[in-house]
Amino acid sequence: MVDVEKEENSPAVIHKHFNQVLKAWNGEIVYVRDQVTSYNRKRLVQHKIPFVVPGNQMYLPMLAVDFREHFRQKRKEIHTYSPATQALLLYWIYNKIDYPDLEKTPTEMAKILDYTKMTMTRAFREIDSTLERDTVSKIKKNSVDRLLHSWIDLRKQLYEHGKSPVSKRYYLNDSKLSSHLTLKAGLSALSAYSMLAAPMHRTFALSNDEWKALKNKNNLHLLAKPDSDCVEIEVWTYPPALFARSNLIDRYSLYLSLRDSGDERIQMALKEMLDGVP
Repeated sequence: MVDVEKEENSPAVIHKHFNQVLKAWNGEIVYVRDQVTSYNRKRLVQHKIPFVVPGNQMYLPMLAVDFREHFRQKRKEIHTYSPATQALLLYWIYNKIDYPDLEKTPTEMAKILDYTKMTMTRAFREIDSTLERDTVSKIKKNSVDRLLHSWIDLRKQLYEHGKSPVSKRYYLNDSKLSSHLTLKAGLSALSAYSMLAAPMHRTFALSNDEWKALKNKNNLHLLAKPDSDCVEIEVWTYPPALFARSNLIDRYSLYLSLRDSGDERIQMALKEMLDGVP
């Protein structure tokens, strides 16, 4: 099953196509593509989809053949970043565009992102451990502190090791809460960033502290499942307002929250949204 598209599909979409082919083919199926990102490769393995990247990687579980990357040096494997590390990475991605010489220490970043110095120090180390060792080091050391120096690979790291910031979802039918909810998320935000039609119910993002405060001040009526008149609340692992623009959550966090969707309309809208990133 050879993928000749220029843009890489998500593993969820590939899995859907894989199942469609299975309905018409009784033999084995192998997905083939010239290049597959590290993140998507891991997800293909999770979905048990056999694949080959010619001359580079191979995963054929029906033949008990696992893939190996001949060029990758061994290092500690970090599958997903912690929320603090992801917040640090997003800060650099968004601010390095306007300030290419920006350098901050863990102490300075702790004040900016409202984390402890120890947490930020661990975040710096976590990013450093996932950077390619055959490229120029992105975290340089001096006698005072360690500085995150370049953002050339940071977006790649976000795609490979980032995860959805959404920890919990709640559905409310309290329309009076609209004045407390201003930061659009989910499909509500995606419809603002793209040509996707607006969803039946609105979605908003809150930090964990904001959600607790909202519950303490209001007698909330939670729904078991969404309906057209409800409001959906996403509770995030890091404050969604950190990188928000106007009344919308930031594009990369939105992408991470929706990239595993099997809906092709959503995948197309995500691509359209990311095409608008500088």
